Amino acid sequence: MEVVSYLLRVTLADRPGSLGLLAMALGTVGADIRSLEVIERGDGLAVDDVVVELPHGALPDTLITAAESVDGVSVDSLRPFTGKLDLHQELELIDAVAAARADRLQVLVDLAPRSLHVSWAMVVAGCADEPVRLAASASAPETPLTRADWLPLTQACELDGDAAWVPGPWRELATTLAAAPLARSGKALLLGRVGGPAFRPSEVARLSHLTGIVSGLVQSV
Repeated sequence: MEVVSYLLRVTLADRPGSLGLLAMALGTVGADIRSLEVIERGDGLAVDDVVVELPHGALPDTLITAAESVDGVSVDSLRPFTGKLDLHQELELIDAVAAARADRLQVLVDLAPRSLHVSWAMVVAGCADEPVRLAASASAPETPLTRADWLPLTQACELDGDAAWVPGPWRELATTLAAAPLARSGKALLLGRVGGPAFRPSEVARLSHLTGIVSGLVQSV
C-alpha cells in the first residue's frame, strides 16, 4: 500500500503512557509512527518530532484531529516529510564537509536541511547593508537577500521572520528563521523553515554546536 510521510511536532505531557496514547489515537486514522525524536523537555512537558506514515489519499488534517483528541496533546506543526529522523545525520554532515574541498560550503547547505529538519539553508557573508549569498541549498528561495540586519552575528539565535529585512515572499510563506556564525570568518549559516514551526531553544543550541564543529573546516573557504 502506498503511504505518505509527515513530520508531526507535538507538545504533550512528559509522563509514562503519553506516547502510547498518542500512538493509539493516530492508529485510529490509519497512521503508523515510524520514528520519534525528543526536541525539548521541561516543566512537565515534552516537545517531540514524530514521523508518521498515512495511507495515500488520506487527509493529513486527520492527524491533527487524532493527536489533539488525546488529553494534554497539542500539535505545533504538520508538514510533509522525506527521509527519516536520525541523530547520526549530524555526524554524516560533519564527515561530508571534512571530506570535501573547495565545495565545503555547498556540502554544508546541501546536508543541513535534512540534519536540522528545516526547509532550506544558505551561507551568508558581508554586512547588514550588503549581504552576499555564498552558497544555498537547492530548496532555498530565489528571492535575493538585500539586507541582513542581524549581520555580523556573534552567536546562534532565532531571527524574527516578520522583520523589515526579511524578503516579502519569505514572510508570505510564514518562514521561521535561525542563524549561527561560522567562527570568525564573517560567514553565517542561515536556516529557513517554511510554515514553521518556530525554532525551539534546544534547536538553536543544536545549531550552535554543529556550526561550532564545522566552523574550522569552512573558515578558509
